[in-house]
Amino acid sequence: MITAPPVIETERLRLRPHLFSDKDVHIAMWADERVTRFIGGEPRAPDVSWGKFLGSAGLWPVMGFGYWVFADRATDRLIGQGGLSYFCRGIAELEGVPEAGWAFDADHWGAGYATEAMTAIFGWADAHLDAPEIRCIIDPGNAASEKVAAKLGFGRIGESDALGHVVAIYARPRGG
Repeated sequence: MITAPPVIETERLRLRPHLFSDKDVHIAMWADERVTRFIGGEPRAPDVSWGKFLGSAGLWPVMGFGYWVFADRATDRLIGQGGLSYFCRGIAELEGVPEAGWAFDADHWGAGYATEAMTAIFGWADAHLDAPEIRCIIDPGNAASEKVAAKLGFGRIGESDALGHVVAIYARPRGG
């Protein structure tokens, strides 16, 4: 089982493990209401952000896949995070398949980073995981993530209100 994320480099990004030195940037990113508008709905308190940060890093030894820090390749500074997860959300369509997720600080939106990072992650997943597909959820109105999902080969397969609000569920076949 893979217990830590491999470092993957793309043209502009370094996908790498979480480091304590990322803490302050991570907390600031998740305190920004623009970032959380479609992910949880409200800015996160520092202790909540820190717990999510540790939980993201902790996926690897339990699941054999997980989240990466998305760092600017030139500076190694965290500009986002994401990857594959299992968060036990209570959504039947997410059971038994990795769930994709991505988020970037608002200063890095619209530059194609999400597509670049997730394309690299799906390349890794196709080579290392025995998963026939990957799924994701997107809040209604999150047009930017819907656009990224379409570029990545996701198609809408349904919706759920298990989180207390409706989310759309998308699937991407292996090799998508």
